Amino acid sequence: MPAILLILMMIFSAGASAAEGMLTGSVFEYAVQRGDTLTSIGAKFGESPKLIASSNKLKYNARLVPGMRLAIDNRHVVPTGMENGILVNLPQRMLFHFEEGKMVFAAPVGLGKPSWPTPDGEFTIVDHEKDKAWIVPKSIQAEMAREGKPVITRIPPGPENPLGRYWMGLSIAGYGIHGTIAPASVYHFQSHGCIRMEPDAIEALFGKVGKGTRGRLIYQPLLIAKLGDGSIFLESDPDIYRKRFDFLKAAHEQAGSLESSIDWKLAGRVIAAHEGVARDVTLEKKGIQ
Repeated sequence: MPAILLILMMIFSAGASAAEGMLTGSVFEYAVQRGDTLTSIGAKFGESPKLIASSNKLKYNARLVPGMRLAIDNRHVVPTGMENGILVNLPQRMLFHFEEGKMVFAAPVGLGKPSWPTPDGEFTIVDHEKDKAWIVPKSIQAEMAREGKPVITRIPPGPENPLGRYWMGLSIAGYGIHGTIAPASVYHFQSHGCIRMEPDAIEALFGKVGKGTRGRLIYQPLLIAKLGDGSIFLESDPDIYRKRFDFLKAAHEQAGSLESSIDWKLAGRVIAAHEGVARDVTLEKKGIQ
């Protein structure tokens, strides 16, 4: 098993019930590998390169040296409400796979750019292929023409195919979950609406699901979870598709009976920062953990 897949499984897999309120990811130290950049590391683990830079007191364009140790915090609140299948929270840039109410896999994803957003809604996997040729949609051909690029209609399987090696077509026509030959684009909004995954992550998911697997694409930029130890975590992600999401209203609605247990001054700072990681906002806590 590739080393990166072992890392992904260690960090992202879990077996707790989503109904309990839970996090995926952790706070850990990563040893920089040859060829790494802040962008590629963020894409691999699901943390923005800007946050990795600031957390490690680095410049955003810092040159990384192999062996350098970086602090990574890729904790995310797991959305609730899925019994079986795939759940993708668009602002969060995270995909979760559930079996019998338990989250069994999670990984960061790349999604549609704001000018070409990934839609929300229910779906079913209707196509499940390895090494699929990419038939370039007419809409993307038109974009190539507008930009003065050569218009390509088909790219065969291989190292130039943007789909990578694995493709899962959705019942939402024209959209799919697939690999990528540009792993650093994961955890960003750069696609034409499809859902991109890092090569080892898509390989792992491809083996767990098949035709008929149901799923849901949701738009939930704010999430709150109460963990088993009583601590309360809040995650605030950017309203990337500008849906005029009311973060404070959503926070109070989700808090419910937890209202009096939340440090709302701290929660307000977490909401405003839109860092995209889960932060401890339990009352009596000092500072952002």
